Amino acid sequence: MGVKLGRCNLETGRISLGTVKFGRNTDVKYPTKFELPTDKVIVDLLSEAQALGVNLLDTAPAYGNSEQRIGQLLPGLRQDWILCTKTGEQYAGGESSYDFSSQAVTDSVAQSLKHLKTDYLDIVLIHSNGDDLDILHQTDAFATLERLKEKGDIRYIGMSTKSVAGSIAALEVSDVLMLTLNLEDQSNINVLKAAEKKDTGILLKKVFASGHQTAEESLAFALGQRGVHSAVVGTIDSGHLKENVYFADSI
Repeated sequence: MGVKLGRCNLETGRISLGTVKFGRNTDVKYPTKFELPTDKVIVDLLSEAQALGVNLLDTAPAYGNSEQRIGQLLPGLRQDWILCTKTGEQYAGGESSYDFSSQAVTDSVAQSLKHLKTDYLDIVLIHSNGDDLDILHQTDAFATLERLKEKGDIRYIGMSTKSVAGSIAALEVSDVLMLTLNLEDQSNINVLKAAEKKDTGILLKKVFASGHQTAEESLAFALGQRGVHSAVVGTIDSGHLKENVYFADSI
């Protein structure tokens, strides 16, 4: 069951697939350790996702070699997928580093195009370090993304935010926002109302943050909010993905 991603000319499933676990298993906030999946596991998962109507893949340069693996293993036609990546954060040698300068953003997008083996990126989001307002007002990050959008490298731009003030400010310049929303952290609820007025695409992250509720309760809350288009679920377990799509479709 597809849904239009706000004013973007994109239709996504109610569940999107987060791909941190495709490429990185160090310094990640998951309750249990995990091995990086084999190529076969990724291909099978992506094929299953496609069959379930999950077409948006959320990745980032900071997710280890997630972009490269998607580029190598993506089944089907490129236009069947919505590739959403990020810029501003790199992860190497066990450390994250942030650079929101025009040169860094330009280089990062060029690298993502190469890694993902594509000539356009559907969505590129600023990968915030927590200083949302500083990135928006003191750097060239958004102006650079706008230029790359005009050039045709990117279709839609936005930000993965870490603060309510940042989310509100980013609405002014974003086609798509990625926000935290779950039963324990409902701070972005008012952002959704503002986003709905602007018809901004809304992707949710950290939907299951608490772990105290069931997946069904968490998804019912998150996807039950007006203005929310898709919840990004990070998994390498096809049973988990299927279950979440089933819950989402029943909301």
